[in-house]
Amino acid sequence: MRFIVMVKASKDSEAGKMPSEELLGEMAKFNEELVKAGIMLDGNGLHPSSKGARIRFAGNKRSVVDGPFAETKELVAGYWIIQAKNLAEAVEWMKRCPNPHYDDGEIEIRQLFELEDFGESPAVDHHRELQKMTKK
Repeated sequence: MRFIVMVKASKDSEAGKMPSEELLGEMAKFNEELVKAGIMLDGNGLHPSSKGARIRFAGNKRSVVDGPFAETKELVAGYWIIQAKNLAEAVEWMKRCPNPHYDDGEIEIRQLFELEDFGESPAVDHHRELQKMTKK
């Protein structure tokens, strides 16, 4: 099973404050453990929302909203994509994660859908073909 682990943003991350050398080192050690265990598939930090945009959908209309966005606690500052046997294993791994913020923080773990979760259909077959193309 694949999971996305999202690091919730903080006032510091939204202000663009870079992590300390110490925290970068701790995260590198943790990421190395994940990689050696075959758990980590991808991961990265995100720039603050002030450098981002949102696209809002209203029927067929699209509108763009430039950042920054309110409600820092609802924003994502970074992520991992991990492979684990189940949610319990994902939780156990991520409990070992260094605190990604200088204050209190939170990470969220959510399972990713796999194409096998959907029934057979031409649309699913199309997605399988696209998946093959993106893995080249």
